[in-house]
Amino acid sequence: MAAVTASKISKTIGTTLVLNGVSLDVRNGEFLTLVGPSGCGKSTLLRIIAGLEPQSGGSIGIAGAVVDRIRPKLRNVAMVFQSYALYPYMTVEQNMALPLIMRKLAWWQRLPFVGRWMPGAAKAKSDIRKEVRDVAATLGLEPFLARKPSQMSGGQRQRVALGRAMVRRPSVFLMDEPLSNLDAKLRVQMREEITGLHRRLGATFIYVTHDQAEAMTMSDRVAVMRNGEILQLATPQEIYTDPDTIEVAKFIGSPQINLLPAIVDDLLDLQVLGTKVSGFSVPQLRCDMKLTIGLRPEAIHFAVDDGTEGLLASVSYIESLGSDSFIHAKLKDQTTQVIVRAIPGAAQQLRPGSQIRLFFSLADVLVFDADGDRLRAAKTLPQMTKAYA
Repeated sequence: MAAVTASKISKTIGTTLVLNGVSLDVRNGEFLTLVGPSGCGKSTLLRIIAGLEPQSGGSIGIAGAVVDRIRPKLRNVAMVFQSYALYPYMTVEQNMALPLIMRKLAWWQRLPFVGRWMPGAAKAKSDIRKEVRDVAATLGLEPFLARKPSQMSGGQRQRVALGRAMVRRPSVFLMDEPLSNLDAKLRVQMREEITGLHRRLGATFIYVTHDQAEAMTMSDRVAVMRNGEILQLATPQEIYTDPDTIEVAKFIGSPQINLLPAIVDDLLDLQVLGTKVSGFSVPQLRCDMKLTIGLRPEAIHFAVDDGTEGLLASVSYIESLGSDSFIHAKLKDQTTQVIVRAIPGAAQQLRPGSQIRLFFSLADVLVFDADGDRLRAAKTLPQMTKAYA
């Protein structure tokens, strides 16, 4: 195992700033995921850690040693790419053995025909074959060792790429969107296999993805990146329930978080589209302050319109997914749309155009200022089943 440290890493390509002073500490044996939209710098940071790209500034440390001037093959890391990067003319066994052949055999022992007769070559090749077969057994690849990559499915090829990384027994695994070429069913299966592999090996994993489902289900911690910076680094649950910025709140969660405009009145209560919501305990509130409140779909409850309490909304359409139904509704300004998660039976009575009232607990409300930064309560908010004037 090895801890990885990135200290104030910057990267400039031409006049474009790709990474802006990124600092990151990855613990021994941790599974940390870098997640963010395309172009945020997550893959560039991974390649800098691997030594495949030089940084413009800052320093990389692995296992307590600075590795800025150390070649990639000497950093004791292994990288798994999105494209598998398998040699099509080699068998699975040959692909997996290649890193060990390059490491353990001298150039004269690798020569065709005559190399096998060189001193020590036979013993080294026998050891390599045993190590490859041990890893293949771990990944369930034993029946496929004689096949070429073209004769295998996408999931099987990805396991071969993982196996080729494993035979080196690295202290750090770096994975750059390894599942993006797989279909949905295979992605779920491979997520389980990779997390199981991490538990068995106990090595440090740094995983890059734009898929929040992968980040949330596989990781010990998640670093959300945007525009070359880390916006927040925390556990998946903390990222979801306690985001630092509106950008983090919007990126994590499916369906996306509901964002409603609000303004602070002269009594320091929130007015949400003309409806007063009292009881917030946020010390930064000032009269006439414009805010945005965030509510996860599961935090909103609804009732058929039968009074004046709650936020009035009109159902646009209902999305049924079997175990869940998502009610899409527009608030009374007819421009702000919200999504409410409901059990299927609760949504059966609704039709497009139905009028409903929305309720929520103050403890579930996330408050953001005009710059998108989180305003946190001074103390835990009381649990409430309804918020209304």
